[in-house]
Amino acid sequence: MKVIEFYFDLGSPYSFIGFHRIQTLASQYQAEISWKPMLLGGVFKATGNSSPLMIPAKARYSMLDLQRWSKLWNIPIQMNPYFPINTLQLMRIIVAVKLFQPEQFLGVLTAFFDAMFGQPRNLNDQNEVMQLVSELGLESQQVALWLDDEKVKSELKVITEEAIERGVFGAPTWFVDDEMYWGVDHLHFVEDALAQPAVEFSKSIHL
Repeated sequence: MKVIEFYFDLGSPYSFIGFHRIQTLASQYQAEISWKPMLLGGVFKATGNSSPLMIPAKARYSMLDLQRWSKLWNIPIQMNPYFPINTLQLMRIIVAVKLFQPEQFLGVLTAFFDAMFGQPRNLNDQNEVMQLVSELGLESQQVALWLDDEKVKSELKVITEEAIERGVFGAPTWFVDDEMYWGVDHLHFVEDALAQPAVEFSKSIHL
């Protein structure tokens, strides 16, 4: 079974498209997804990159481009009217669920992505975020504790630094067999990598 490492940030609309598409590919090729929640702002700062939505010409093009991918793969997307949204606390919640309640991780991640770009909600509003976690069956008091949990903060920082060290400069980014693929427009290369037979390594012991 091959492993797809998926680096993402909830604030990236292309990560939303990629989140849904990569699950289809993983199912088709019987691959495992290793979820890598990172802080895209930290990646941008370290690499000198910036969001295309901050550049008017790129932003206009991106709106058209997102709809093309949405139509191609039948993944409905709506731009969040409250954008830009600071995802620091949102990503800490995702990391915390991954660490402490992994059985709920995919459901929570799906709901958070949906609240960002599926059925958009104002996730800049702390009350709205707490309403969302309550709807998901998470205890708001526990979530509040997670936001200040040093283990959660450290894990998010470690994954972000790991991404930077591996050459990640934007989201979504995937690795298959330690080769990097950036952007949904490169998912056909990810699919090619998944279609290749896994290489098995054996070690011979000489006595």
